[in-house]
Formats: sequence, C-alpha cells, structure tokens
Amino acid sequence: MRRLATSAAVAALMAGFAPAAFAHTAAVTATTPAPASTTQAQELRGAPVADLIARVDIPWKRFQLDNGLTVLVNEDHKAPVVAVSVWYNVGSKDEPKGSTGFAHLFEHLMFGGSENSPSSHIQTMNAAGATALNGTTWFDRTNYFQTVPTPALEYTLYLESDRMGYLLGQVSQEVLDLQRGVVQNEKRQGDNQPYGLTYYATLEALFPEGHPYRHSTIGSMADLDAASMDTVRQWFIDNYGPNNSVLVLSGDITEAKARELVGKYFNGIKAGPVNTPAAADVPTLAAPVSETLHDRVAQARVSRNWVTPGMLHDDTVPLSIAASVLGGLNSSRLDNALVRGEQTASGVSAGNQVFQRVSMFSYSVTVKPGQDPEAVAAKMDAAFNDLMANGPTQDEIDRVVTQYASRTIQGLEQANGKASVLAEGQLYAGDPDHYKKQLERYAAVTPQQVRDAMQRWLTRPVYSQTVLPGEREAYVDAAATPSGATPTPAAEIVRVQRDPAPSIGDVKNVDFPDVERATLSNGIEVVYAHSTAVPVTRIAMEFDAGIAADRADRLGAHTLMLNVMEEGSTTRNSLALAEAQERLGATLGFGSSMDRTVASLSSVSTNLEPSLTLFADVLRNPAFSPSEVERIRAQRLARLASEKTQPAALASRAFPSLVYGETHPYGRPNSGSGTPEVITVLTRADLVGEHQSWIRPDNAKLFVVSDLPLAQVTAQLNAAFGDWRAPSAAKGVKDFSAALPQTSARIVLIDRPQSPQSIIMGGQVLPVSGTDDNLVLNLGNTVLGTDFLSRINADLRETKGWSYGVRGMLMVVQDRMHYLINAPVQADRTGDSVQALLDQYNRFLGGEGVTPAEHERTLKGDTRSLAGSYETGGAVLSALRSNSLYGRPDGYQEAMATRINAATAAQMDAAVKAAIDPTKFVWVVVGDAEKVKPQLEALGLPVEVRAID
Repeated sequence: MRRLATSAAVAALMAGFAPAAFAHTAAVTATTPAPASTTQAQELRGAPVADLIARVDIPWKRFQLDNGLTVLVNEDHKAPVVAVSVWYNVGSKDEPKGSTGFAHLFEHLMFGGSENSPSSHIQTMNAAGATALNGTTWFDRTNYFQTVPTPALEYTLYLESDRMGYLLGQVSQEVLDLQRGVVQNEKRQGDNQPYGLTYYATLEALFPEGHPYRHSTIGSMADLDAASMDTVRQWFIDNYGPNNSVLVLSGDITEAKARELVGKYFNGIKAGPVNTPAAADVPTLAAPVSETLHDRVAQARVSRNWVTPGMLHDDTVPLSIAASVLGGLNSSRLDNALVRGEQTASGVSAGNQVFQRVSMFSYSVTVKPGQDPEAVAAKMDAAFNDLMANGPTQDEIDRVVTQYASRTIQGLEQANGKASVLAEGQLYAGDPDHYKKQLERYAAVTPQQVRDAMQRWLTRPVYSQTVLPGEREAYVDAAATPSGATPTPAAEIVRVQRDPAPSIGDVKNVDFPDVERATLSNGIEVVYAHSTAVPVTRIAMEFDAGIAADRADRLGAHTLMLNVMEEGSTTRNSLALAEAQERLGATLGFGSSMDRTVASLSSVSTNLEPSLTLFADVLRNPAFSPSEVERIRAQRLARLASEKTQPAALASRAFPSLVYGETHPYGRPNSGSGTPEVITVLTRADLVGEHQSWIRPDNAKLFVVSDLPLAQVTAQLNAAFGDWRAPSAAKGVKDFSAALPQTSARIVLIDRPQSPQSIIMGGQVLPVSGTDDNLVLNLGNTVLGTDFLSRINADLRETKGWSYGVRGMLMVVQDRMHYLINAPVQADRTGDSVQALLDQYNRFLGGEGVTPAEHERTLKGDTRSLAGSYETGGAVLSALRSNSLYGRPDGYQEAMATRINAATAAQMDAAVKAAIDPTKFVWVVVGDAEKVKPQLEALGLPVEVRAID
C-alpha cells in the first residue's frame, strides 16, 4: 500500500499545505519585474471567493458505539456506491524506539486477511467490486478505505470489523516474514530514486533524538528486521481498538441503515487500551545547521527547512499561505525570480507540510546545470527574506485562497474524498466540520498575519541541505536473515468463530450518463455528458497528434511546442497566464499520450466563461516568444539529464525502440521528451510549424462533462472557438507503415551502480490494435498480469516477497499495442525474478490457464466495480475520450457487464495465447551490473550491457 498518499481532497483541505511533493511556483518579488507582454489583455475575474466557499458543504451525522467507535455518516445518493473509510489514531510518531516502521508494517499485515476471512483483503474487496481501494500510513494515522457498490456494503463492514477485532489469529510468522519483505522492498523502491535518501537526513537534523517525528514512516531496515511476533501482536492490541478509530460511511447510505449495520458487526469488538497519541513539541535548533549530501543526480538541489506548529495552531494557515506565495503557486516569487527571471533554476518549490503536532516549512531550488549552487541559493534566500520582511500582497493571498477553494470543491466529488475530510476533522480536531473552519481561516488571512507568522517562526535557526551530484552515501540494506524471523514461537491465538460473511446482493449495471453532441460554428464536434455531482466543468480539446506525431528525426519537438505554448500568448506572458488561472481557480493543462494531444480545462462552472477566454487565448494565440523558447529548451535539457538518473525512466526510454524499432511512431520514449541532440537545435520556426500542423480546429474534437446544460456550454464554447479557422499549412499526418522488428528473447542491462533495487521491464509488440475488441484479452490478462492476485504479483510479492508490486499490462494504443511487464525487485533477486516471471507465463500458456475461482472473481470484480468506476466527472470524461479514440459506441460502458459475464475461461485462455509469446519478450533491466549481470547470465539468454549515456 502507499504509505504517504491520501486523497487529493484531504491533502488540499485538511493538511492546509502544498503536498509533500510540493508545487513548482508562486508571485513576483518587488525586485524582479515580470517580463513585459506585447499586448495588454483584459483582466479576467471570477466569482468572489466567498461564493466558492459557500458551495462547500458535507452534511453528516455522528454516533458512537458503547466500545468507543466513532461513526460518521454522509448521505449522498448521487451514485449507488458507499465509501467505507476507517481511520486509526496511530501513526509512525507513536512508535517507540526500536520499533520504527511498525505502523506501516501493520498496514500491510491488515491487508493479509483476518481470522474469518483468511484470504487477501484486497482480493476479496476486488471481487466485491471495490474502487478507490487502498490504505496509507503517515506520522499521525493509519487509514483503510474502499468505495463499494451499495449491495456490497454489509459484506465490507463485516470484513472491516473482522480485521479490527479478529486479526491476530491470521498473522502467522510466515505472514509476518512475507510482509516484512514487501515493506523492505517498498523502502528500497523509494530509496532507489534520485534524492531518495534526503528526507531521512532532514528529519534527523530537524528533530532531536527521541522526538516522535524524527524517524520516517517507512522505518529502518534494522527495526523491521527485528520485529518479533510478540512485539507486533502487542502493537496491534495497544493501538487498533474501536475506541481509537473513526469509521466514515459516505454515499448511498442512511443514518438508520448505518446504525443497524455498524452495530451488527462492530458492537461485539471489545474496546482496546486507552490510547493517547504521542505529544510532541515544536523543536528549535540551537544554531543553524548546514549539511551537504551526494547522490547520483543530474542537478544540485538546495533547501531550507524549519519545524513549525501543527494543524490546529493559529499560525499554520498563514504559514501555508506564505509557502504558496513563495513557491507553491505557478506565479510564485521563487519561480518568477529564478525560473522565469534569472533562469538559473530548473525548478523551485515551497510548502508547509502540516501534521497533527508539528509542521515542516521548506523551500528549495533545483539548480540548472552549469550554475553555481551557492549563488542560486543566495538569490532564493533573497526572495524569501523579501517576503518575510514585507509580507505578501492581498492579490497574492486572494489567488492562493481562490485556488484552495476551487480544489476543495473539485476534491469533494468522490465519496471517498468526503469521507477522508470528515475523518481527519474528527480524528485531529474532534470536529468533522473542521474543513469549513479551515476555509474560513484561509479567506480571512491578511498580509500582516502572514508576515507576522513568518517572523515568529522562520527567523529561528534553519537547517540547510545541499545535494550535489556524485556517489551517494553508503546504503544500509536489510539483513540476510531477519533477527525477528526465528524467535521462540509465539503463543497460539484462539480464533473467534463469527457468523459467516453476509452475501453480496445483486449489483445494478452502471448508469452511464447519456451522451449528447453538438457542433461549433467552425465544425468542431462537441461530445458532452451531464454531471451534477459538483458545480464544475471539465473540458478536453483533443487533437489527432500525440507523441507519435514526432518525426523520427525530430523527437521531442511536439511536447516542446506544447510546453512553450503554456508560457505565453500574444496578449499574456507566462506570469500573466499563471496569475489569471489562480484568480479564476481554473486549471489549464497540455499533454500528450502516444496517439492524442490534449488541452484541458477544469473550472468551477461559475467561472467558466472567463476561464474559456483564457483557454482559447493560449490555444489560438501562442506567442512562442524567443526568450521563452530558450528558457523552456534549457528546462527540457535539464529534464533529459534528470531522466538519466531515474531507474524507471532509463528503462522506459530504452524499451520502446527495442520492440517497435527506432523508425516506428511508437518506438520512442513514452515521455515524449526527445533527445538532447534534437532539443538543442529546434528553432522557433520549427515550433510554430508544429503548432500549425497539429493544433488546429480541423484536427480537434471537444469533450465536456459539466453541471451546466449542453446548450449553455455550447454557446460559451462558440464564443471562444467558433471563429477559429485552420491555417493554410497542411494538416499533420502520422505514418504507421514502418515494419516491426522480429524480436527474440534477450536482455539489455543498463548499469546503474549503487542500486539496492533493479527495475525489470519486459514485453513484446502484440498482434492486436487498440481499435480491436480486446475485452476478453483484458479479462485473461487480469488473471495473469494486472490483478492484485494475478499470477505474477501473487508470486513475486505475495509468495516470495521480492517486490513491492509487479504488473503485466496491455499498453493500449490506437495502432499496434504492446505488452509490458514492470517489476521492481530487490537487487539480489533480479535473475531469479526474471526466471519466475517466465515460469508464470509459460505455465499459463502451457495449459495452466484460468481456473474456475479466478474466472469467478474476475467476472464478479469487473462487473461489480462498474458502479463506482464512473463516480466522477473526470472518469466520465476519460471514458468519452477513450470511446472516441478506439471507435467504441456511446453505450460501450453500459454494455460491458453483459459482455464480461458472457466470457468463458476457455475464451480468456485462447485470447491470451493468441496474443502473448514469451519467446519474443525483450527484457530491459536497470540495476547495478556488478551484482546483477552474473544473475542474468545464468538464465541462458543473451545479455547486452549498456552504460548510462
């Protein structure tokens, strides 16, 4: 399970900060003027932020069982699904010395089944049709969540109550050892990334020995090795009782039904010990601390860090706003000074990472290659000092608050998003409406309050961290034999026999919104679906282009053109564009799949008209300013250098040309970033020509999901795009006629020293295209490659514990598809893992096809999950687009259940056998060749070793 992620709604709402990945950019300093635009555009203003905040409401009811379990119910019948979210008031801050990582380890153990449901919780819930299924652990809490069709609610509550009250009899030494290994591979996977070890150093520098927040949630290898059965059992008994939990039900449920079902399944669980989550002060360093680390990175990174107050402190919201202004908004001061202005940085960030007891305020700069890190850091600090001395402007605050409110509205569309918001408010503040108070606090903050909060907390001694390119520090891996794996046998747990799990009722077929169509006055087709869940309009304008539109000798041109488009129109420069989006609470984006280029807009519907004005300006009037071309070119070259330090990027850059050939439109990296040789020589004229060839009305189709009626949306679209005419230049054409190479089994090993984990990618081009009917093939591969208990994931993760997760995927594209296995594995099991994968495919294709149990769970899971698959406007929009791309009828989603239920195991076997051939698999392995090459050579396949270029 992911240990850090929460829903987008929670991250935006309750945390009150730019998330841990932080943002890129925020407003202009007094000393760094914005680049001038050639023509002054009208200022676009949206609805007052008070109007946006007034739209945010989550009705709820609360009750408590005698055993202390707090239950919140949000009744919303927009879809026949219910989000079930259980939050335990225990996280890594509550772990004693020597037990770091236990909260997260238990998150994994609680997915392994329970006494009366011994199979994997993920598998049983998948078969029940769950969507948004996962669990996460962080410093302050552990949560488990899933959204299920209403007829599966009672079954889900049975399972959640069983793992809350009747778990330990299922946690054997074998289960503990297996999940310990999975967690350690999850740790390796994160640690293996560029800058992957820096967070540990930050925590150890900011917090004194013994402070609850000093160690990371993932824990240490040594403590995980030492976890004994007795210690693990006691951890569960002490922390996972109903009196330390919040259960939220959100969706197609009434309070009366919730009381009935929750009482039925949870009343019999005894209360646990009284639990008081660890208290923690806000430490202050005795003096400034500077530390320099080294890693195999392409660019230096410099950061400044402080510990600041926790979630409920009066200064937390002002500090979060300060971070957004400094480096969180796209118009941020750091971005304007260093990325747009001096252009000495390829990226900046700032955030106030908010937790229950403390927060961590940080800002950082990624130094452009060739620049002096100390000089760039001095400029970074100057922007920070200016903000702290003078405070932000009211306009900067207004833009932060408008974006925050807009994100909040959009994040509450999912039932699980609302459940998470209510749970966090109850868990940390004792108030499910805490999110409303946060919104009100954001709206009321003044520039003086931000300035005062910064001066109170950010004038204290700072921890400065610099990461320079070089050999990374020594890595401490897990022991060969965990010390906790061979203890004195623990006492046997007496299982409690409960009544059998309730059955799941009939799940109705998905009711996909009716699809309507219109045509703009210039001929652009509009494909529309109505959705009233939130007052939001989502628009995607697709162009028949994509990464495949790049010429073989000009890779990266298309995406570079899109990047420069986003940086200014003939009426608005990049800063003006960023500020306009923030004032409207709108999000504009450009991107490319292999087959399509998309320009997207997401806006609260009250601000749709001015947002469309901005959207049309960017699409129709790109400036391609020479200075912006050079700035974005330099950023792209820095990105390409960074891709060579990322293990997954190295594999994905190498794989496509090996199976498609270098001249095929799909035989290039899926990132679309191109090559340094091409990016260096592209001219402004090349980019203008690229735009004229592909970004044009006669190559476009519009997809819309909105709470506004089609006629109103069409009128606004016509006003923005109806008079857009195609240029005289010829429309671009893609050519898929290149012959595909005949592949045979071989291994390409990319040497990446000091890698504790290897990335394995393998696969082949398939004899099918995305426009073919691949439904049965997908069902067969669910059993083989994509399900949590697929043959390959069940083997490498759930049986052997060598990986955090393995997938074999049908990579759907419009023309010839390919099959891709993605397997990050511990380095010492690289060769064994390739062999294990081959064994699984060969057994499946050699006669050990889909079993009756696999057939039943796949069909039930896929049909039942349809109810929750199109809960959001974003999911509906994606379906409209994929139906168009792959030539599917409007009724495709509603017809799926019948077609899935008609598929036999024999048909699934035959479809897989006709498509997949392991003798043609080409394998790409990124790892430490000194450790990995002998393992791979023992497989008897040709091995080619490549250095990182």
